[in-house]
Amino acid sequence: MRFDTCDNPKFIAGHNNRDKIIKNKNTMAKEVTKRSDNYSQWYDNLVVKADLAERSAVRGCMVIKPYGYAIWEKMQDVLDKMFKDTGHQNAYFPLFIPKSFLSREAEHVEGFAKECAVVTHHRLMADPNGNGVVVDPSAKLEEELIVRPTSETIIWNTYKNWVTSWRDLPILCNQWANVVRWEMRTRLFLRTAEFLWQEGHTAHATRQEAEEETMKMVNVYADFARNYMAVPVVVGHKSPNERFAGALDTMTIEALMQDGKALQAGTSHFLGQNFAKAFDVMFTNKEGKQEYVWATSWGVSTRLMGALIMAHGDDNGLVLPPKLAPIQVVMVPITGKDEAVNNAILDKMDSFKKELEAKGISVKIDSRDTLRPGFKFAEWELKGVPVRLAMGGRDLENGTVELARRDTCEKSSHQQEGIADVIAALLDDIQSNIYAKALKFRDESIRKVDTWEEFKEEITKGGFLLCHWDGTPETEEKIKEETKATIRCIPVDSAVCEEEGTCIYSGKPSSRRVLFAISY
Repeated sequence: MRFDTCDNPKFIAGHNNRDKIIKNKNTMAKEVTKRSDNYSQWYDNLVVKADLAERSAVRGCMVIKPYGYAIWEKMQDVLDKMFKDTGHQNAYFPLFIPKSFLSREAEHVEGFAKECAVVTHHRLMADPNGNGVVVDPSAKLEEELIVRPTSETIIWNTYKNWVTSWRDLPILCNQWANVVRWEMRTRLFLRTAEFLWQEGHTAHATRQEAEEETMKMVNVYADFARNYMAVPVVVGHKSPNERFAGALDTMTIEALMQDGKALQAGTSHFLGQNFAKAFDVMFTNKEGKQEYVWATSWGVSTRLMGALIMAHGDDNGLVLPPKLAPIQVVMVPITGKDEAVNNAILDKMDSFKKELEAKGISVKIDSRDTLRPGFKFAEWELKGVPVRLAMGGRDLENGTVELARRDTCEKSSHQQEGIADVIAALLDDIQSNIYAKALKFRDESIRKVDTWEEFKEEITKGGFLLCHWDGTPETEEKIKEETKATIRCIPVDSAVCEEEGTCIYSGKPSSRRVLFAISY
């Protein structure tokens, strides 16, 4: 949060607040570690200092604070509309899952068994020794309940009651919910014991319909990531080792963070008939024959918040794409001792606010009189507000305002007339520029590697490595053991992958390149 990059001395001096603003900004800057010093610490600092979330009293869980939740709500609003535009409806299914349900699909239970939180009793009682409350031993459940790690089992047990014939299909349901996966090592947003997400679960009459649904939804996620989050993602298939437990195929969107690590940002799974067979979900087809239903599931979570922070943030704080910023424009009045002038500045800002809100732009006037302008500037930079408008007595007199864009820290002076149109265009430009910057970084971080020695050297530098792989789980596991790198995906949208070669590890024939990286 350096003064020389984000605040113009001439502008500040013009309002006689230069020294105060420098002091405020330098104080704020010390609160966030620089990315180059410690990227992990920078991330943790930013989540807390930008008021996004904090750790809770419950181990591994987080409190999402109002500003962070406002970003998540904007994500929800956009995604919910995208789901409904593709024919899906929202529903809700129980938080608790009978333990026996998880036993019905062997691969599924094996994939989640180590992460499950289990409810064994249903009542507390006063401790006979006077030490608060204890579990009532007589209140043990007949069958333990699993706190939802994912909902395939409870949903497919329900779908059995909904499906009789082909006329009942497809079922296109989504739910917004919380899930619990008892992670040992947690990080805010990226990996917590409890997190928020959406999970879609669909049922189809044919394999083709289910496979088309799987591809459709991963592309919905890719569209959201690129056009709203401004995050360039690679769409591809997961390798067998990385597939969702119980899926025949998992599609993914993979993003690259600024430290060179990959982040799985969303997945869509073709489940075949595995869950239909496990829960005996059959339908009568048009020919009058009984068949098992075909299934998909797909989801994104509050991990997207982590992606948003790490893909765009800088040493000054968050950099939010305008389409997801809770506050798109913040207005900071530079006030003095003349109350009449101060009131006139606020009145003018009120009129700007109404013009902008009429265009669907969210605006906040920071009229707090207990804080200096420099502190406000630093605070809103930290929180990533895309555009800052400042106006003082001299601006009022000259009919001008000062605009600062968060993505580049550039400032410019504009006439007050028509300022709403100027800001609307600026927001569009910021959205495009943030994506272009991330895309440039991503593309410059993709490298072709053809030998094992080169791979071991290059993987330590971060980024995506396009390499040949012999297609065996054994080779993939060996590479992971020796380098911590995994196959992030087998890309579907890159012609550069389609070529004959030899596996970097085994030397066996390979028909295409895959994307390796070290990931979160």
